[in-house]
Amino acid sequence: MEWKRYTSALLGFPIVLIILLIRNKYIVDIAFTIIALLTMHEYLNAVSKKCNPVKWVGYLACINIALIHIIPSEFLQTIVILEIPTIFLILFSQVIVTNMKTTFKDLVYTFFGIAYIVFSIMCIALINGMENGNILVWYPIIAAWGTDIFAYFTGKAIGKHKFSEVSPKKSIEGCIGGTIGAVILILIYTYVANKYWGMEVSYYIISLIGTVLSIIGQIGDFAASSIKRYVEIKDFSNMIPGHGGMLDRIDSLIFLAPFAYALLMLI
Repeated sequence: MEWKRYTSALLGFPIVLIILLIRNKYIVDIAFTIIALLTMHEYLNAVSKKCNPVKWVGYLACINIALIHIIPSEFLQTIVILEIPTIFLILFSQVIVTNMKTTFKDLVYTFFGIAYIVFSIMCIALINGMENGNILVWYPIIAAWGTDIFAYFTGKAIGKHKFSEVSPKKSIEGCIGGTIGAVILILIYTYVANKYWGMEVSYYIISLIGTVLSIIGQIGDFAASSIKRYVEIKDFSNMIPGHGGMLDRIDSLIFLAPFAYALLMLI
C-alpha cells in the first residue's frame, strides 16, 4: 500500500506542475473545473447514503469556475454575490417542481457541497489569475501538501499522542511537525521567488500566513474525515491508488483556499 501512495504522489505532482505552468488562465480554469466536477461527484455519491442530493445543481455549479476569468472583472463581484441566492432559488424551485419529494435536507447537503468544493476551488483559480498568480498559487498548495507530507512522516517517526478520534491515526506530534515542515518549505520557496522571480515577499509575513494556512488545512483534513465517518466510508473513491479519491487528496487545500486568497491579497 505504501508504494502505491508514493507512486501516486510522484505522478500527481508533475501533472499539477504542468497545469499551473500553463500561462493561459482560461485553460487552467478548465482544469480546475474538471477537478471540481470529479470532487463534487465523489462528495455527492458519499452523501447519497444519507439523502438524495440535487446532483445536477452541484455539477452545474462547478461550471462557474471555467467562467471566472471570462466574466468582465467589473461585474465579477456582483455575479459571485448573486450566485448564492440564485443557487437557493434553483434548489427551492426543485422542491416545488417535485412536490416536496426533494426535501430541505437534500437541499442543505447539496448547498454545503457547492460551498465546500466549488467556491473553494474558485478561490484557487482567483489566486492564479492575480498579478504574479502563477507564483502565488503555489503557497496554498505548499501549505496543504507540505503539511500532509511532514505530518505523515513526523507522525510515523515520533507520533505518540492522538489528536482527535475524528481521525485516530493523526497525532499531535504529526500535526506540529506538519506545520513546521510546511513553513520551512514556504520559506525556501519564498527565497527562490524573491531571488530569481523578482518577488518582494516578507519572510516574516509569509511565515505567519504559512502557519495559519497549515493549521486551517489540517482542520480541513479533519473536516473531510468527519464527513467520511458520518457516511461510513474509508475513502471518497479509489481514483488515486494509496490516496483514495480526489477529495481525499485535496481536502486540506480546498478548506484553506478562501483564506489563502484573502491573505495573499496582502502581499
